[in-house]
Amino acid sequence: MNFSSIIPPSSISLFVKNVWVFENDSEKQHTSLPFFADGYPGLMFQKTENGLCVNPHNKKMPEIFLYGQTIKPITLEIEGPYQIIIFQFYPFVLRAFWEIIPESINDSCYYLDNTLEVNIAEFTNQLLATNSLDQRIENIIHLLFQYFIQKKNKLDLSVRKAIQYIIDSKGQISIKEIATRLEINIRTLERRFLKETGISAKQFANISQFQATLHQLTTKDYVKLTDIVYENGFSDQSHFIRVFKAFTGKTPKKFVMK
Repeated sequence: MNFSSIIPPSSISLFVKNVWVFENDSEKQHTSLPFFADGYPGLMFQKTENGLCVNPHNKKMPEIFLYGQTIKPITLEIEGPYQIIIFQFYPFVLRAFWEIIPESINDSCYYLDNTLEVNIAEFTNQLLATNSLDQRIENIIHLLFQYFIQKKNKLDLSVRKAIQYIIDSKGQISIKEIATRLEINIRTLERRFLKETGISAKQFANISQFQATLHQLTTKDYVKLTDIVYENGFSDQSHFIRVFKAFTGKTPKKFVMK
């Protein structure tokens, strides 16, 4: 399996965090791609010979779709060759661009409809017709930029700033401190954050904190487990283990032994 992470162009970088590409050419290989909570919804395009199934939901997915917050761990199951392109969104665009209630597609997905005078079936066929990865990515960038041009006035940029404060602190900033920086009442901030992202600001901070620990574990950037615990602001080891298991279904020790 080949993986690449692409920095999005400036035209969409306000709302797209990363562009991820997963590829495999093997005819006979079965691929399982695990995904854990990361705080970011997104748009996925997939070209496979035998389809893509999301477990544990046992749900076969269309070629292109939006997905909401991933709270519980999932696995993408694929038989044979595939190409998957994921546009990872900062979590404040679903309501503005697609008029979705973000909370309604947590751990779920949304099938794109014909908006902005774009026929999604025709657009999907265009993506499938070309064998050029660059062209596929360029076509999706163009589509997303059209959403931005027409819907940008609906974006809550204060929530975008709050998201960035949480990301920059790896989840260790208090919501009260964010509200102070933004000069917003804390209850107003919490209400707007939940409305636009589908999760609370505190939950997004918890997920960001979890992701920082996951990165340390997978890159082996630690000497002792307690290094991860205290560097990432957990009160003690049991607190860290409890949070980690809630998002992965495994203790940190079992996770690194997989």
